[in-house]
Amino acid sequence: MIVVPSGADKGDKEKEEKIHVPGELPILPLRGTVLYPELILPIMVGRKKSVKLIDDAMERDRIIGVVTQKRSEIEDPKEDELHQFGVAALILRMIRELDGSQRVIVQGVSRIRIQEYIRRDPYYMARIEAIEEGSIKGVEVDAMMMNLKGLFQKAIEYAPYLTSELGTMVSNIKSPAILTDLIASNLNINASEKQRLLEMVDVQERLNQVHLLLNREVQVLELGNKIQSQVKEDMDKTQREYYLREQMKAIKKELGELDEHTAETKELKERIAKAKMPPEALKVAEKELDRLSKIPPASAEYTVARTYLDWLVDLPWSKSTKDNLEISNARIILEEDHYNLEKVKKRILEYLAVRKLKDDMKGPILCFVGPPGVGKTSLGKSIARAMGRKFVRISLGGIRDEAEIRGHRRTYVGALPGRIIQGLKRAGSNNPVFMLDEVDKIGMDFRGDPSSALLEVLDPEQNFSFSDHYIDVGFDLSKVMFITTANVLETIHQTLRDRMEVLELPGYTEYEKLMIAKEFLIPKQLTEHGLSEEHIELQDDALTTIITSYTREAGVRNLEREIASGCRGVAKEVAEGKKEKTIINSDALHKFLGPVKFFPEVAERTSEAGVATGLAWTPTGGDIIFVEVTKMKGEKGLILTGQLGDVMKESAQAALSFVRTKAKKLGIKEDFFDKADLHIHVPAGGIPKDGPSAGLTIFVALTSLFTNRPVRSDIAMTGEITLRGLVLPVGGIKEKVLAGRRAGIKTIILPKKNEKDLEEIPERIKKEMDFKFIQKMDEAVTMALT
Repeated sequence: MIVVPSGADKGDKEKEEKIHVPGELPILPLRGTVLYPELILPIMVGRKKSVKLIDDAMERDRIIGVVTQKRSEIEDPKEDELHQFGVAALILRMIRELDGSQRVIVQGVSRIRIQEYIRRDPYYMARIEAIEEGSIKGVEVDAMMMNLKGLFQKAIEYAPYLTSELGTMVSNIKSPAILTDLIASNLNINASEKQRLLEMVDVQERLNQVHLLLNREVQVLELGNKIQSQVKEDMDKTQREYYLREQMKAIKKELGELDEHTAETKELKERIAKAKMPPEALKVAEKELDRLSKIPPASAEYTVARTYLDWLVDLPWSKSTKDNLEISNARIILEEDHYNLEKVKKRILEYLAVRKLKDDMKGPILCFVGPPGVGKTSLGKSIARAMGRKFVRISLGGIRDEAEIRGHRRTYVGALPGRIIQGLKRAGSNNPVFMLDEVDKIGMDFRGDPSSALLEVLDPEQNFSFSDHYIDVGFDLSKVMFITTANVLETIHQTLRDRMEVLELPGYTEYEKLMIAKEFLIPKQLTEHGLSEEHIELQDDALTTIITSYTREAGVRNLEREIASGCRGVAKEVAEGKKEKTIINSDALHKFLGPVKFFPEVAERTSEAGVATGLAWTPTGGDIIFVEVTKMKGEKGLILTGQLGDVMKESAQAALSFVRTKAKKLGIKEDFFDKADLHIHVPAGGIPKDGPSAGLTIFVALTSLFTNRPVRSDIAMTGEITLRGLVLPVGGIKEKVLAGRRAGIKTIILPKKNEKDLEEIPERIKKEMDFKFIQKMDEAVTMALT
């Protein structure tokens, strides 16, 4: 502890005269602290050199130089490791300890500057310059001293390490130099900042610096005190609330009433009993309830446990809806909601029939695959209505996190069950029709693969005990009827696809679209636009024109949009006061829908030799493609354009090789390719194309070019070819036939082995169109070229 000796501030020049500072002094290195003039400091001396120095000084005049080390951890500092400024000090008292160390009390006399070290052993001896500090006076100095004393008194209020006696001492000091040194020695600052103040010879500058440091110290102390007060206040408030709650519990106990926590626990116990959980889930719920009853309600863990129990008791463990097993009734409902789709309706009725005969039958897992707008999602709702079950739908498009299916573990903050368990809770029964929409658009990343998580959900041999990470208890999904939807099968995980019964929903024919529009779309749009049959009549020819000239799709979404456009136009007229009924025929369509968007271009495209019409399958249904071939002077070059894939390029090369092989038989000069380059192009270059089914079309286009015979405008074809001249079967026949029908094609050439696929084609179309089946490529030339 540092104090000012009695009489240090009397301005007594007599004392200064008595203590004479010689020009050479022994230097005592000081670690971790700084001595100031006129202040007293106790020092523990243990180093041998320092003990020798004190012993020699006690035998002489007791005057030594005290200098702070730059780094306190150094045991034997060198000259450059000591500061240049220090203090000449008088040894007031020395006490020798039993271990040989010394306890020394010194009093600073004056600041000194070391000029040079003249001896290093047995201890440092240096030539020094004593620095005389002049006295300063003035109004500004007095104001600064008063401010410093006031700040120091404020610091004493907040700092436990500053005593009230020290405050009294500071109040009585009149010398600005001693005031700054005393305050500096008691400030909670490091040794380097204290050393900087020691080296400030100018008293005015020292006053300013000490004022800044003291002001900072007071601000820190005030803030700390404020924080402490707030913490104490919060603790007092918490203790008070706890005391009041305990009192409330005691009062309710005396009145025979249950406290809130006990009442909540009792309510949960009743809900667990009503939930009729399986033994495993019941055991977990009771264990969690027992744990909950021992947790204080204010604890964060209480909310986690309570939320988990709520999920457990709210799940439909034993709640199920009664199936409507009347097949005739189910057939009526399915017919009411959807036109055609006989294959799907037949499968649902078969399930109901078996379910009627066998109560414990597991729910089927169906996958509806087809282009957009054919009614896959709405079909799920219709099935639920026909069976008398609840309907739940979740969209899987774009999900990449496995936890979306299986949920998060309860260790995570804000954890929840996966979408499967959430959907069952929302349905309120354990046997809903559960639709997993867009299963072909599931992604995957570092968070896991949702497709793999679905394997357990969609496997009848495993889903009787589906384990969600959050619930962590097996839930029986075997009674759930799962229906998935997709536009394409290729992007679905192979093992996931293997667990599902795939039902394809191909595009609609023009006639089917016409019937859907009349039976479903027009009544729906009239209702949505506030119209009735008294306001508008859409004639069949208008609907047919919309189907053929304003839309080109496998489904009916755009058809519904165009009908809605017509209804809006009529609604506007009715709102303006028109009373007469609006009859829309094909001639009046442009008034409501604008100019025609699609034109038949087959005849125009195939009017020249070298162009053939092919049929292609796309994710949105079927479409027609044109293969164009031209030749120019060159040296046996083959150019392929139109964003063709590798398989399609190979088909083009195979077709060319076959033409060259059979040139004489086809009536083509055998040297036609020797001095020519060929360019094969498939228009719509912005769309990637691939697959082997265009091989036959490319062959016919090549033959057409070299024989200079155009291809018939009303004929289209599809089929894979070989170098032996065979035509192999391809897929997507129904979609391709419907695409040809939409484009106005009358005759379609198909591989012989695809003849069985005509069973999927509606009888109406089979009667309207002519189908040719071939086994050899040569046969197509006779049928297709004019």
